[in-house]
Amino acid sequence: MFVKSAMVPAAKCYTVQSGDSIEKVINLLEENEVDALPVLSGDTYEGVTTRYHIYQDYFKSGLSKEEFYSSKKAGDILTHENNFLQGDEIFETTLYQLNDFPLMSVVDPDRRFKGIVTRYDVFNQFKSAFGMHKKGVRIAFTSVETEGRISRLAEIIHQFHESVISLVTFDETDKLVRRIVLKIEKKDNLDKFLKKLEQSGFRILDIKED
Repeated sequence: MFVKSAMVPAAKCYTVQSGDSIEKVINLLEENEVDALPVLSGDTYEGVTTRYHIYQDYFKSGLSKEEFYSSKKAGDILTHENNFLQGDEIFETTLYQLNDFPLMSVVDPDRRFKGIVTRYDVFNQFKSAFGMHKKGVRIAFTSVETEGRISRLAEIIHQFHESVISLVTFDETDKLVRRIVLKIEKKDNLDKFLKKLEQSGFRILDIKED
């Protein structure tokens, strides 16, 4: 999945212009309960202004609130000027970038603003990948890292007519073992399904209904 699939389009984003007052920025942050806003010049991306950086700049300035509001513009307090996405990145790569930052802007090759990807949306997508939005039975197991193991798992799933909610694998190359987390809808044949997995060389680690 690519970043653009989780992007909030520009028309639905809260943004400010570089010449807007800091007072306007603060009001937008408060009214919309967000921590950061993309800063544009027309439709060209300039950077991001954040609640944290504004307050940091204010305390360092030594100015009164009124003086700070009258002398500072959105374009004066920017971060991530050259740190942005272009939409064709692999979705998973955004997780690290958004770990300590609320949003990343998406721009075209001419820096025209296209939208944002938020930390909330990224983590929501990962929850979806793990099937956390739907009730079922989560089975964690391991398999020796050999050719055809995933195909064998698919055969067993098909044999028991299991409804798969999510399937995620983790590589443990140092042990030549792959960890697999499978979430399926709850059925009466769970014991038989688990027994077949073990007979086929899959080692069950944990079973949890959620």
